[in-house]
Parts: sequence; structure tokens; C-alpha cells
Amino acid sequence: MSLKAVLFDFNGVIIDDEPIHHQLLQEVLVEENLRADLEEIYQVCLGKSDRVGLRELLEKKGRVVSDEYILKLMQRKSQAYQEKIAATTKLPIYPDAEQVIFQLRVAKIPLAVVSGAVRVEIETVLTQANLRDAFSLWVGGDDITVSKPEPDGYLLAVERFNQLDPNLQLQPEECLVIEDTMAGIQAAQAAGMQVVGVAHTYPFHMLHRLADWTVDYLGELELGRIQQAFGDEVSPAFQAFS
Repeated sequence: MSLKAVLFDFNGVIIDDEPIHHQLLQEVLVEENLRADLEEIYQVCLGKSDRVGLRELLEKKGRVVSDEYILKLMQRKSQAYQEKIAATTKLPIYPDAEQVIFQLRVAKIPLAVVSGAVRVEIETVLTQANLRDAFSLWVGGDDITVSKPEPDGYLLAVERFNQLDPNLQLQPEECLVIEDTMAGIQAAQAAGMQVVGVAHTYPFHMLHRLADWTVDYLGELELGRIQQAFGDEVSPAFQAFS
């Protein structure tokens, strides 16, 4: 077994934007004449796609929802997010994430984003942060109808990698996932992948119970040791950063 691809979660791993999302979700609910404090939104939505999070919030408040209604709210919230990101002079990208992405690119390991965020939000941020070309593909919350902890997004990423390069013959067990939530870790493991938990959102001890590796910050991740755990020789790119 070799390490053939690394799959990144997005919100809370690459960009520190969870507070932005929770604020925008709150605004969407207010516009629908509903009230929800930020703590409630955090409890219901953290680690989930907007499609699932919004549905659960609305149903919790007794609102009857349809797929079309949810889609309308998702689009409204996504447009507000894009406008906020476009107006931001310095994106809250995690510096350690940029470092790890650079190391993996030098080692020529294909990268993907698998997130509950909609694809246009992912693309907007990656483009503005000059990270778009680092990733071979991204799977967003509008590509699937379920959310983490279901494994569908990660399995779809494997399928799309193999469509891009049939010679890759990528299998789930050849992927490493980087996640910050328990739902995300559970999704990766349900897909048959090994996973790093980074304690950006939940305490270290909570992620440590679930993940194969756990770090406080991505910069602490020893990629060479992980590559060895997959049975590979350590890439010179990782040795240079040891």
C-alpha cells in the first residue's frame, strides 16, 4: 500500500472561516423570520454541509422544508459568503496548511478538497489565495445530497481521481485525509481512509480518540513518518522539511 493522494477538508483546515459561515447562517434564518443563536448553529451545523445543516435547523424549528426551499437558502447564503470573501484583503488561511500543501506538491502527491462547502465557495477561496492550482479536484456539498459523517464525498473524490487519471487506479486505503471535526474523521474512516485530526475546532483529546494521527497544528505533522506508515520510502521533499 502506498500513499497516492491527500484529501483536505476545507473549512477549519485550509481556511479559518467557520465564524463567517455561522454568522451568515444566522442571517439567513433571521430573513426567514426565525431565531437561532450562534451556539445553536454551532451545535447543529459544525462539520455538516449547508444542505444538511439548514434542513436540520429549520426542521428543529418546525418549518416544513422542500429541496427547492433549501437550495434557495443555500444560494442566498453562498452569494453572501462570496461577497464577503471578495471584500477581504487578507484571507484567514492557516499558514501551516499552506506549508503542508507546498510540501505535498513538491513531493508530487495529488491533492483534493472534500468539503461540505459548495464548490463555488471553495473555488473562490482557492483562487484568491493562489492555491487553486495545488489541487487536482474538489468535491463540494452541492455534489452530493448527504453530509459527513457519511463517506460519500470522499468516495466520490476517489472516483474522480480515477476519471482524471485511469492509470492511477486509486483505492481509498491509499488516501490520507486531513480533518478538523469528528464528523469528518468518521466520514474518512467509513470510506476506508486513514485520517489526521487537526485540533483547530475540537480539542486534541477528542480527536485523538478517533483519528489515526492527531496534531494541534498542521505544521506539526511529520509527513515522512506518515509516508513510512503507508509503506513508502520517505520523499526527499519531506526530508528537506524535517
